[in-house]
Amino acid sequence: MKNNWNPDSLHKQFIAKVKREKRWVLFFQISIFLLLFILWEIASRYKWLDPLIFSSPSRIWEMLSGNIADGSIYPHVWTTLLETILGFLLGTLLGTAIAAILWWSPFLSKVLDPYLVVLNSMPKVALGPILIVAIGPNMVSIVGMAILVTVIITTIVIYTSFKETDENYLKVLQSFGANRWQCFQEVILPSSFPSIISTLKVNVGLSWVGVIVGEYLVSKQGLGYLIIYGFQVFNFTLVMQSLIIIAIFATVMYKAVEWLEGKLIKNNS
Repeated sequence: MKNNWNPDSLHKQFIAKVKREKRWVLFFQISIFLLLFILWEIASRYKWLDPLIFSSPSRIWEMLSGNIADGSIYPHVWTTLLETILGFLLGTLLGTAIAAILWWSPFLSKVLDPYLVVLNSMPKVALGPILIVAIGPNMVSIVGMAILVTVIITTIVIYTSFKETDENYLKVLQSFGANRWQCFQEVILPSSFPSIISTLKVNVGLSWVGVIVGEYLVSKQGLGYLIIYGFQVFNFTLVMQSLIIIAIFATVMYKAVEWLEGKLIKNNS
């Protein structure tokens, strides 16, 4: 009896199935997105939603296209984007460095563990005014706000991942004479890449929250400033425009992290 089992053929079928599924997922994501905006426009035009408060996609697009044409939106976007990227990167790097220090020194981790728990439970946004008074009403305090929001959760998640690394891998390296740095470099850090990527995904949202809150408090430029200004002058179209721009760039940052995740998986496979 002829055997039709072909590993190459099965692999090609699997790849084709995965690609087909991705296309369908993308199709439904775009469809839901368009449907929401269409329903929003209809609800606003027929006043099922108050157009003064919720505005409408057409009015937001009209404002956005005008702001793009005259260039008035760019300084606000670049300011907030720069602050968010700095807060995102610095918060993640600092949190990872602290997690590495805690893993390196078990004694220090035992001393600082209750403080991390307390800091994590505190509403970091409430510390914004203190941070601004201490540093001053400038870009540094806004970036500091983003770092404050992201660094504690980054430290806790990544340190937990470091601790949960399989001890057998470490014993194998130690049996060949590896020191603590070599164990960290060859086993602890690579095995924690999934947790680091997950933390990056969470920090995308947290860094935007930190920056926008900081801009609420002190900034005279940025998307957070536009949101507060829009509320003050009852221009809710300006508010919704700023929120949509934030959502777009947050999605781009999230997709960039997903791209990085794919690269790491491909290199480690």
